[in-house]
Amino acid sequence: MAITLPYLVSPGSIKTGLEKIKAAATPDRVTQDFVQTKLNIKGGTGAALIPYLKKIGFVASDGSPTDIYRQFRNHATAGAAVFDAIKTGYKELEKVNEYFYELSDKDLLALIVQVTGVETGNKVASLTLSTLKTLKPFADFDGKATAVANSPSQESSPAPEQSAAHQTHPVVRDSNLNLAYTINLNLPATSDQAVFNAIFRSLKEHLLGNQ
Repeated sequence: MAITLPYLVSPGSIKTGLEKIKAAATPDRVTQDFVQTKLNIKGGTGAALIPYLKKIGFVASDGSPTDIYRQFRNHATAGAAVFDAIKTGYKELEKVNEYFYELSDKDLLALIVQVTGVETGNKVASLTLSTLKTLKPFADFDGKATAVANSPSQESSPAPEQSAAHQTHPVVRDSNLNLAYTINLNLPATSDQAVFNAIFRSLKEHLLGNQ
């Protein structure tokens, strides 16, 4: 079965459409009247836009705006929304190369020809490339790779078999400067009181004796 990819005969209309979608209020249905009046895209160019928006997930089959459409109108999520739209509309390319959107024009065109099975130099393949190239600048391809800065660190957690004790002691270096140090002590898992007595006796003699 032949694979078809979404494209526009006038690729520039998707740029105009997206810019106008951001400015216009979200309609209950994306209709021809909406496209021609609110997006100001007339004639056959406007008529072709709605099917394309459906194929990339901006508009549902009944014409209602999807979550991708709404997220695109929020500047904070617009780039990620278009990335989702590209993955939705061009999932057949993603099946072959997960990072198809990073390919050069030459390699991306070759991939389009490979996936659709059309002959080299096919006009539809060229229009598919042009439409995708027009869509790509709106997308944020790196958003999902943002590191989670607030994830808790595990490096400072004591081992399960140990308990931790710490004390903070003031140290006076001179009359004008006050310093303090903190001692963190990991105690062995034992019930022998003599072990603890020896540890704290050594701590007192070697670290605290001069205070």
